Amino acid sequence: MFIQSPRNPRIKAVARLLSSRRHRDRERLTVVEGLREVRRCLDAGWRPAEAFVCEPLLGPEGLALAERLRRTGCEPASVSVEAFARIAYREESGGIVLVVPYDDTALDRLDPPDPAFLVVVEGAEKPGNVGAILRTADAAGVHGLVLCGLGTDLHNPNVIRASLGTRFSVPCAEAPTDEVVSWLRRRGVRPVVATPDADRVYTEVDLTGPVAVVTGSEAHGLSEAWRRDAELRVRIPMFGAADSLNLATATALVLYEVVRQRGACFWPARD
Repeated sequence: MFIQSPRNPRIKAVARLLSSRRHRDRERLTVVEGLREVRRCLDAGWRPAEAFVCEPLLGPEGLALAERLRRTGCEPASVSVEAFARIAYREESGGIVLVVPYDDTALDRLDPPDPAFLVVVEGAEKPGNVGAILRTADAAGVHGLVLCGLGTDLHNPNVIRASLGTRFSVPCAEAPTDEVVSWLRRRGVRPVVATPDADRVYTEVDLTGPVAVVTGSEAHGLSEAWRRDAELRVRIPMFGAADSLNLATATALVLYEVVRQRGACFWPARD
């Protein structure tokens, strides 16, 4: 099948998924763009509901991925450059766009090993920050990421893009803050709450046991639910006029302190 017009109903439906969270949530579908992201999506076993390819934009890797899609039983629709431009939200997309069903992000689906190593992000407003945290979580060997509070969602196409496809390799969950607090308590996982008003620097606490690094938005910080009962409150030293770092940067610092303290023996070597 060849789709020429950017006004084709299937193209318009994908464009709506890109622009409206309400529509994504209703249809329980999201969009994956970019060769690396598409490859990691398929590597993780996700089955697309639809696929679109623009042949003039396909290089060798794109052609191989298009053939891989066909072998899985998903026949990509061929689209014109003009139609593809409407469903591609960045210039260097590689010529492939997938529409994929939501995964199950229920909190109880997370089953981290002991000692658990989790990251919790509350009230993240920018999809780029969540994507960057996912990239760090993947690199650091985090067992799961949890989003809580109001803010962006895990199925935002910009989260997938900013994560470079690691959204598909890091176990993820979403839940209200109070539910996450209770879930961690039941599992014996200590929240490590990063906040500027803490007394102890993040490098001064023992992070070798089961921990969940908890960070919040730059604008509002963490809610009282985290600050009230936090056993471990830590801060990142700040010596200038600024009182906070970018959310993704701050989270990365604390995650890699966990890596440093635990040592390489906690993580098997990757192929």
